[in-house]
Amino acid sequence: MNPIALDDALALFDVLWSPRIVTRVNDYDVRIAKVEGEHVWHVHDHTDEFFLVLRGELRIVLREESGERTVVLPRGAVFTVPRGTYHKPVSPGGASILMFEPSGTLTVGDRHDEVPGHVDATTGHEL
Repeated sequence: MNPIALDDALALFDVLWSPRIVTRVNDYDVRIAKVEGEHVWHVHDHTDEFFLVLRGELRIVLREESGERTVVLPRGAVFTVPRGTYHKPVSPGGASILMFEPSGTLTVGDRHDEVPGHVDATTGHEL
């Protein structure tokens, strides 16, 4: 066990929308990812999804009973998407993010739109 410098970990890869597992906490992965453009509409039926913006800005578009709304997360902001909520992460200018998800959780959720080629449908890659 050694400390992990997130800046150093982020420097190890360039692939967008392809999270890397930096550590585990109980049954949860701590994942980092570089993102730019749009992800895919998806939903996690059984788990919340936690986001922390390390660099840049992330927008998360949510489909709620009252309609769609966009949550804007600048650097240093956190947000949790509640389980069962359709959402689509977007970052027009690019961002680096950290996420907490149960180990084995697919990045495209349990239900999703067609997955575009630039999105890695994965449970996370080892760093």
